[in-house]
Amino acid sequence: MNAILIVVGGLIVMLAYSIWSAIRSYYQKGKIKGIEEAVRELQVGMALHLEAAPTPDVKKALTDLHKRLRHRNSRISKGTDRIHPDLWAVGAALAEESWLKGHGAGVRRKAPEAGKLRIDLSAAELLQIGSLANLGFQYMMPNMRLIDAPRFSGNDDALEASRSISKIEAAIPKMHRPDLILQVTSREILIEDWWQLRTRKA
Repeated sequence: MNAILIVVGGLIVMLAYSIWSAIRSYYQKGKIKGIEEAVRELQVGMALHLEAAPTPDVKKALTDLHKRLRHRNSRISKGTDRIHPDLWAVGAALAEESWLKGHGAGVRRKAPEAGKLRIDLSAAELLQIGSLANLGFQYMMPNMRLIDAPRFSGNDDALEASRSISKIEAAIPKMHRPDLILQVTSREILIEDWWQLRTRKA
């Protein structure tokens, strides 16, 4: 009787182990199929978005991932799954390619039209240049009253305005650009002479 119970118990244990192994195997195969399907969908979506063939980095990452899926051990590993680094590599490669496409499109969108220039100026520099341009326009008018013209508040104010003008001058195409050093030097001489004179008088 005991022998029969032992045999029956062993059969039950073997049956339970077989069922558990089958469930685990089914889970692992389903997981791999799910990853493969997700990667295929991702490739289709990225191809439509990028409108170009995958880069060598993307191809290598996908090849490594497929190799890992084909030769993946069915045993459940503790900690980080070995497939995770391959998935990270695919994600990083696709992200890099998407960023390059988006960055290139952004640069093209921000680029000035052909024959035009774009200069980066702060709000203070724009105010200085606008004020100087307005003063220059008024100075060119025959009915301008110079006594009403605004003046620089001091040496530093004049130097900052000179630097703002230099940015504009430096953006002029080389074939039309004036001598930048000569322009800056002439302005700095005017500034130095005026404020040194006022210092001596004081």
